[in-house]
Amino acid sequence: MKILGIACSPRKGKATYSALSRALSAASEVSNSIETVIIDLAGLDIRGCIACGHCVKALECSQKDDFSGLIATLSDTSVRGMLIATPVYFGSMSSLCKAFLDRSVMFRRNGFLWRDRLGGVIAVGGFRNGGQEVTIQAVQAALLIQDMVIVGDGTPGAHLGGTVWSGHPGAEDGDGIKTSEAVGRRVAEVALKLGV
Repeated sequence: MKILGIACSPRKGKATYSALSRALSAASEVSNSIETVIIDLAGLDIRGCIACGHCVKALECSQKDDFSGLIATLSDTSVRGMLIATPVYFGSMSSLCKAFLDRSVMFRRNGFLWRDRLGGVIAVGGFRNGGQEVTIQAVQAALLIQDMVIVGDGTPGAHLGGTVWSGHPGAEDGDGIKTSEAVGRRVAEVALKLGV
């Protein structure tokens, strides 16, 4: 069973990637049968959807950019869960995250290929209350439209997902990392329980 992590920050190797890596590590600790794969969108050319309808006819896009190279991994039937991690830009997801999610309409149009996958979200903001929760909900809405099963970070907190403060005055936002790890574990645990 695979769990994919999608790092949607345009900045390579920064706080969003780090939080996602920790979440995937926590997911892999749930069972030896879990393989985690991270896709870092930083530096990739992923343009926004132009609603041309090309992907209605086939699992391909009319735009020839780096998204095309992700299609095989994103449609892999052994993927049972996905973690989407995005920085918070101006109160919502990054434009790279939005472009990625919009372009993913092809998986919906070609038989709901993401149906019943587990989905979890991590949002990284520059402030403690910098829009992380509303950003998580925006990403969750896109995943629900794919007919995915959405989970939060589970008990004891049972919040919307991973909420990280990248501007933490210490070296790392320990509480935020804990929520990221928790949502990673929760995706893995529920995927195993459901046997999806």
